[in-house]
Amino acid sequence: MTRAESWTLSAAGFLSLFFVWSVIAVSGLVPAPFLPSPWQVAERFVELTQAPFVGFTIQQHLWSSVLRYLMGFGLAAAIGVPLGLAMGWFRWLDDVVSPLFEAIRFVAPIAWVPFAALWFGTGIGGPTLIIFMGAFPPALINAYRGARFVETRYVEAAQTLGAGNWRVIVEVLLPASVPSIVAGLRISAGLGWQSLVGAELIVASSGIGYLMVKGQSNISTSTVMAGMIAIGAVGFLIDVLLRRVETSINRRRGR
Repeated sequence: MTRAESWTLSAAGFLSLFFVWSVIAVSGLVPAPFLPSPWQVAERFVELTQAPFVGFTIQQHLWSSVLRYLMGFGLAAAIGVPLGLAMGWFRWLDDVVSPLFEAIRFVAPIAWVPFAALWFGTGIGGPTLIIFMGAFPPALINAYRGARFVETRYVEAAQTLGAGNWRVIVEVLLPASVPSIVAGLRISAGLGWQSLVGAELIVASSGIGYLMVKGQSNISTSTVMAGMIAIGAVGFLIDVLLRRVETSINRRRGR
Protein backbone atom coordinates (compact mmCIF):
# COMPACT_ATOMS: atom_id res chain seq x y z
CA MET A 1 0.00 0.00 0.00
CA THR A 2 1.34 3.40 -0.98
CA ARG A 3 1.58 6.32 1.43
CA ALA A 4 -1.15 8.18 -0.46
CA GLU A 5 -3.51 5.21 -0.13
CA SER A 6 -2.73 4.95 3.57
CA TRP A 7 -3.49 8.64 4.13
CA THR A 8 -6.70 8.31 2.11
CA LEU A 9 -7.94 5.42 4.25
CA SER A 10 -7.03 7.29 7.44
CA ALA A 11 -8.92 10.37 6.26
CA ALA A 12 -11.90 8.21 5.31
CA GLY A 13 -11.94 6.72 8.81
CA PHE A 14 -11.96 10.16 10.46
CA LEU A 15 -14.65 11.47 8.12
CA SER A 16 -16.82 8.42 8.80
CA LEU A 17 -16.51 9.01 12.53
CA PHE A 18 -17.50 12.67 12.24
CA PHE A 19 -20.36 11.79 9.89
CA VAL A 20 -21.87 9.27 12.30
CA TRP A 21 -21.31 11.66 15.21
CA SER A 22 -23.03 14.50 13.33
CA VAL A 23 -26.00 12.34 12.33
CA ILE A 24 -26.59 11.15 15.90
CA ALA A 25 -26.20 14.68 17.31
CA VAL A 26 -28.61 16.22 14.78
CA SER A 27 -31.15 13.39 15.00
CA GLY A 28 -31.90 14.14 18.64
CA LEU A 29 -31.45 10.50 19.70
CA VAL A 30 -29.16 11.84 22.43
CA PRO A 31 -30.01 15.11 24.21
CA ALA A 32 -27.88 18.01 22.95
CA PRO A 33 -26.32 18.77 26.38
CA PHE A 34 -24.87 15.26 26.47
CA LEU A 35 -23.77 14.93 22.83
CA PRO A 36 -22.96 18.26 21.16
CA SER A 37 -22.28 18.27 17.43
CA PRO A 38 -18.70 18.38 16.08
CA TRP A 39 -19.05 22.04 15.13
CA GLN A 40 -20.27 22.92 18.63
CA VAL A 41 -17.25 21.19 20.13
CA ALA A 42 -14.97 22.99 17.66
CA GLU A 43 -16.58 26.31 18.60
CA ARG A 44 -16.09 25.56 22.30
CA PHE A 45 -12.47 24.59 21.68
CA VAL A 46 -11.82 27.97 20.05
CA GLU A 47 -13.53 29.71 22.97
CA LEU A 48 -11.29 27.88 25.44
CA THR A 49 -8.19 29.09 23.61
CA GLN A 50 -9.29 32.70 24.13
CA ALA A 51 -11.25 32.85 27.40
CA PRO A 52 -9.90 31.29 30.64
CA PHE A 53 -11.83 28.35 32.08
CA VAL A 54 -11.19 27.59 35.79
CA GLY A 55 -8.34 30.08 35.73
CA PHE A 56 -6.52 29.26 32.49
CA THR A 57 -7.01 28.93 28.75
CA ILE A 58 -6.90 25.43 27.29
CA GLN A 59 -3.37 25.91 25.97
CA GLN A 60 -2.20 26.93 29.46
CA HIS A 61 -3.87 23.87 30.96
CA LEU A 62 -2.24 21.75 28.28
CA TRP A 63 1.19 23.27 28.93
CA SER A 64 0.79 22.52 32.64
CA SER A 65 -0.01 18.91 31.75
CA VAL A 66 2.96 18.64 29.39
CA LEU A 67 5.36 19.92 32.05
CA ARG A 68 4.13 17.30 34.52
CA TYR A 69 4.36 14.66 31.83
CA LEU A 70 7.93 15.56 30.87
CA MET A 71 9.02 15.36 34.50
CA GLY A 72 7.41 11.97 35.10
CA PHE A 73 8.37 10.43 31.77
CA GLY A 74 11.90 11.88 31.89
CA LEU A 75 12.41 10.45 35.38
CA ALA A 76 11.10 7.05 34.28
CA ALA A 77 13.46 6.96 31.29
CA ALA A 78 16.43 8.27 33.29
CA ILE A 79 16.03 5.55 35.93
CA GLY A 80 14.43 2.72 33.96
CA VAL A 81 16.86 2.51 31.03
CA PRO A 82 20.15 2.47 33.03
CA LEU A 83 18.66 0.15 35.65
CA GLY A 84 17.37 -2.22 32.97
CA LEU A 85 20.77 -2.36 31.28
CA ALA A 86 22.52 -2.95 34.61
CA MET A 87 20.07 -5.71 35.51
CA GLY A 88 20.73 -7.33 32.15
CA TRP A 89 24.44 -7.48 32.92
CA PHE A 90 24.68 -7.99 36.69
CA ARG A 91 22.85 -11.16 37.66
CA TRP A 92 22.95 -10.28 41.37
CA LEU A 93 21.23 -6.94 40.67
CA ASP A 94 18.58 -8.75 38.62
CA ASP A 95 17.96 -11.10 41.55
CA VAL A 96 17.65 -8.18 43.99
CA VAL A 97 15.43 -5.88 41.90
CA SER A 98 13.20 -8.30 39.96
CA PRO A 99 10.97 -9.52 42.83
CA LEU A 100 10.22 -5.97 43.98
CA PHE A 101 9.76 -4.73 40.42
CA GLU A 102 7.43 -7.60 39.50
CA ALA A 103 5.29 -6.81 42.54
CA ILE A 104 5.07 -3.10 41.76
CA ARG A 105 4.58 -3.17 38.00
CA PHE A 106 1.22 -4.93 38.23
CA VAL A 107 -0.22 -2.15 40.37
CA ALA A 108 -2.19 0.16 38.06
CA PRO A 109 -0.84 3.74 38.00
CA ILE A 110 -4.24 5.06 39.04
CA ALA A 111 -3.98 2.97 42.24
CA TRP A 112 -1.15 5.28 43.34
CA VAL A 113 -3.52 8.27 43.37
CA PRO A 114 -4.45 8.00 47.09
CA PHE A 115 -0.76 7.84 48.06
CA ALA A 116 0.09 10.71 45.73
CA ALA A 117 -2.68 12.82 47.23
CA LEU A 118 -1.54 12.06 50.78
CA TRP A 119 2.16 12.61 50.10
CA PHE A 120 2.07 15.58 47.73
CA GLY A 121 -1.43 17.08 47.81
CA THR A 122 -2.34 18.88 44.60
CA GLY A 123 1.21 19.96 43.82
CA ILE A 124 3.33 18.77 40.93
CA GLY A 125 4.75 15.82 42.87
CA GLY A 126 1.55 13.75 42.88
CA PRO A 127 0.93 13.65 39.12
CA THR A 128 4.67 13.19 38.52
CA LEU A 129 4.67 10.09 40.73
CA ILE A 130 1.66 8.60 38.93
CA ILE A 131 3.16 9.29 35.49
CA PHE A 132 6.43 7.73 36.65
CA MET A 133 4.66 4.57 37.83
CA GLY A 134 2.93 4.26 34.46
CA ALA A 135 5.99 4.94 32.31
CA PHE A 136 8.71 3.21 34.33
CA PRO A 137 7.96 -0.52 33.74
CA PRO A 138 8.15 -0.52 29.89
CA ALA A 139 11.34 1.56 29.94
CA LEU A 140 13.06 -0.87 32.30
CA ILE A 141 11.74 -4.08 30.73
CA ASN A 142 12.79 -3.23 27.17
CA ALA A 143 16.23 -2.02 28.24
CA TYR A 144 16.64 -5.26 30.21
CA ARG A 145 15.57 -7.43 27.29
CA GLY A 146 17.80 -5.51 24.91
CA ALA A 147 20.81 -6.09 27.19
CA ARG A 148 20.03 -9.76 27.73
CA PHE A 149 19.81 -10.56 24.03
CA VAL A 150 22.99 -8.81 22.88
CA GLU A 151 25.12 -11.21 20.84
CA THR A 152 27.70 -12.91 23.07
CA ARG A 153 30.53 -12.40 20.58
CA TYR A 154 30.34 -8.62 21.00
CA VAL A 155 30.61 -8.91 24.77
CA GLU A 156 33.44 -11.41 24.55
CA ALA A 157 35.34 -9.18 22.11
CA ALA A 158 35.05 -6.21 24.46
CA GLN A 159 36.21 -8.27 27.43
CA THR A 160 39.14 -9.61 25.41
CA LEU A 161 40.20 -6.01 24.80
CA GLY A 162 40.14 -5.37 28.53
CA ALA A 163 36.78 -3.64 28.95
CA GLY A 164 35.38 -3.68 32.48
CA ASN A 165 31.77 -4.13 33.49
CA TRP A 166 30.69 -0.50 33.10
CA ARG A 167 32.49 -0.06 29.78
CA VAL A 168 30.73 -3.17 28.48
CA ILE A 169 27.39 -1.70 29.55
CA VAL A 170 28.04 1.74 28.04
CA GLU A 171 29.94 0.76 24.89
CA VAL A 172 28.41 -2.61 24.02
CA LEU A 173 25.06 -3.22 25.69
CA LEU A 174 23.70 0.32 25.31
CA PRO A 175 24.38 0.72 21.55
CA ALA A 176 23.16 -2.81 20.81
CA SER A 177 19.99 -2.27 22.86
CA VAL A 178 19.00 1.08 21.34
CA PRO A 179 16.20 -0.31 19.08
CA SER A 180 14.68 -2.19 22.02
CA ILE A 181 15.04 0.85 24.29
CA VAL A 182 13.34 3.19 21.81
CA ALA A 183 10.51 0.70 21.26
CA GLY A 184 10.06 0.54 25.03
CA LEU A 185 10.06 4.32 25.33
CA ARG A 186 7.23 4.51 22.77
CA ILE A 187 5.12 2.27 24.99
CA SER A 188 6.30 4.12 28.07
CA ALA A 189 5.38 7.49 26.56
CA GLY A 190 1.84 6.37 25.77
CA LEU A 191 1.24 4.85 29.21
CA GLY A 192 2.75 7.91 30.88
CA TRP A 193 0.44 10.27 28.99
CA GLN A 194 -2.60 8.15 29.87
CA SER A 195 -1.51 8.04 33.51
CA LEU A 196 -1.16 11.83 33.53
CA VAL A 197 -4.76 12.37 32.51
CA GLY A 198 -5.97 9.92 35.15
CA ALA A 199 -3.89 11.70 37.78
CA GLU A 200 -5.19 15.12 36.83
CA LEU A 201 -8.77 13.93 37.11
CA ILE A 202 -8.14 13.57 40.84
CA VAL A 203 -4.83 15.08 41.97
CA ALA A 204 -4.35 18.46 40.31
CA SER A 205 -5.46 22.06 40.41
CA SER A 206 -4.66 22.74 36.76
CA GLY A 207 -4.07 20.77 33.59
CA ILE A 208 -6.19 19.29 30.84
CA GLY A 209 -7.60 16.56 33.11
CA TYR A 210 -8.57 19.18 35.69
CA LEU A 211 -10.28 21.18 32.95
CA MET A 212 -12.31 18.10 32.00
CA VAL A 213 -13.36 17.47 35.61
CA LYS A 214 -14.58 21.04 35.96
CA GLY A 215 -16.35 20.77 32.61
CA GLN A 216 -18.15 17.67 33.86
CA SER A 217 -19.09 19.48 37.09
CA ASN A 218 -20.59 22.30 35.02
CA ILE A 219 -22.41 19.77 32.78
CA SER A 220 -20.49 21.13 29.80
CA THR A 221 -19.98 18.14 27.53
CA SER A 222 -18.43 20.31 24.84
CA THR A 223 -15.70 21.37 27.29
CA VAL A 224 -15.00 17.76 28.22
CA MET A 225 -14.83 16.72 24.55
CA ALA A 226 -12.57 19.67 23.71
CA GLY A 227 -10.22 18.43 26.42
CA MET A 228 -10.35 14.90 25.00
CA ILE A 229 -9.43 16.23 21.56
CA ALA A 230 -6.46 18.11 23.02
CA ILE A 231 -5.32 14.98 24.86
CA GLY A 232 -5.58 12.84 21.73
CA ALA A 233 -3.76 15.38 19.56
CA VAL A 234 -0.80 15.69 21.94
CA GLY A 235 -0.61 11.93 22.47
CA PHE A 236 -0.59 11.42 18.70
CA LEU A 237 2.23 13.95 18.26
CA ILE A 238 4.31 12.25 20.97
CA ASP A 239 3.91 8.87 19.27
CA VAL A 240 4.72 10.29 15.82
CA LEU A 241 7.91 11.85 17.16
CA LEU A 242 9.08 8.65 18.83
CA ARG A 243 8.06 6.57 15.81
CA ARG A 244 10.25 8.75 13.59
CA VAL A 245 13.15 8.36 16.01
CA GLU A 246 12.65 4.58 15.97
CA THR A 247 12.46 4.49 12.16
CA SER A 248 15.59 6.62 11.84
CA ILE A 249 17.53 4.36 14.20
CA ASN A 250 16.40 1.19 12.44
CA ARG A 251 17.30 2.70 9.06
CA ARG A 252 20.80 3.56 10.23
CA ARG A 253 21.22 0.03 11.55
CA GLY A 254 20.16 -1.37 8.17
CA ARG A 255 16.75 -2.69 9.28
